Amino acid sequence: MKVIAVNGSPRKEWNTATMLQKALEGAASQGAETELIHLYDLNYTGCTSCFACKLIAGKSYGKCAVNDDLKPVLRRIEEADALILGAPIYFGDVTGQMRSFLERLLFQYLRYSRDHRTLAPKRLKTAWIYTMNCPEAFVAQVGYDRLFKQNEMLLRMIAEGEPETLCSYETLQFEDYSKVDADMFDVEARQKRHQEVFPQDCQKAYELGARLAAK
Repeated sequence: MKVIAVNGSPRKEWNTATMLQKALEGAASQGAETELIHLYDLNYTGCTSCFACKLIAGKSYGKCAVNDDLKPVLRRIEEADALILGAPIYFGDVTGQMRSFLERLLFQYLRYSRDHRTLAPKRLKTAWIYTMNCPEAFVAQVGYDRLFKQNEMLLRMIAEGEPETLCSYETLQFEDYSKVDADMFDVEARQKRHQEVFPQDCQKAYELGARLAAK
């Protein structure tokens, strides 16, 4: 069993990365081999609309033809058994790096066919992990619930069963709020939540990873 986690945050040791690492620890507890990929370490673009992946009998049919840092990552994902995607929410969506990654991962498998069959070589167990400033009570109000459903729908192209979604709300953005222009936040409440609630979210991530890797 191989489980790959993809970090769509520019920070390698903050909320999103921490939860992904906990998910991989959970997977490892079930004997899985794990790998954490940081998208911001890679030099790549989104889909270039070359359509090489759509040319029947072409050498790149069903495979992204763009030759950059993402190409070997896409091949390793094809060899994995489970995929966990993690991203903070920026301006109501996942980060640009994550969105570009999704274009490259999924468009290569899309067929413009009435039978809706994809070109994905295998089905993976899949999950989303999101971190955000937004309180949980505001999710429907600001439309994040639609975003989460849409991203689950996208993963069904490669998913075995239903994708899981785990959210961590009202996360700690800064180590020292006194140094930034962010006086709209109740800093003490945010720090208290980080100490008390975020560890619970990390435990949920650990359990998610263990479920994905369970035989």
